[in-house]
Amino acid sequence: MDLAAAERAAAQFLRALGIPTTSESLRGTPARMARAYAELFTPRPFDLTTFPNDEGYDELVLARAIPLRSVCEHHLLPFVGTAHVGYLPGSRILGLSKLARVVELFACRPQVQERLTRQVADWLQEHLEPKGVGVVVEAEHTCMTLRGVQATGSRTLTSTLLGTLREDARSRAEFLMLTGLSRC
Repeated sequence: MDLAAAERAAAQFLRALGIPTTSESLRGTPARMARAYAELFTPRPFDLTTFPNDEGYDELVLARAIPLRSVCEHHLLPFVGTAHVGYLPGSRILGLSKLARVVELFACRPQVQERLTRQVADWLQEHLEPKGVGVVVEAEHTCMTLRGVQATGSRTLTSTLLGTLREDARSRAEFLMLTGLSRC
């Protein structure tokens, strides 16, 4: 990551839009822009923590309303919302904080919500080998609410269901009910 180059580019970008950066309040804006985007695009590192499922737990594990922030890859404007991530354990269970960490891992880059949802589910399926995975993301896209159509308050829902949560209607219904989305 080259913050100095990003700062120069941000200053040039602002000048191209007719925004002078000579005033005291705007002088540091290009550097702040560069640092802000660097922060948005840098997930915190984490180690995957799994444990043997010695007790044979076979019920749904679900983390609801995981805060989510990302940046639309088409406009580089933020989208914010929540992710609901669940899995049916196989031979291993996951440290619960890792569900939020996986969401952050894929959200910290220019992204589209559909891909983000799928990436979280695929990552859990690959690294945990559960019987099923469910991910639902609900987010407000500022590229849609602040510009263009200006659909203030609109939210977008995406889902990915794998394994038993896709194949078994009762398991799917339980997952959606526990996320709180079945009332929609």
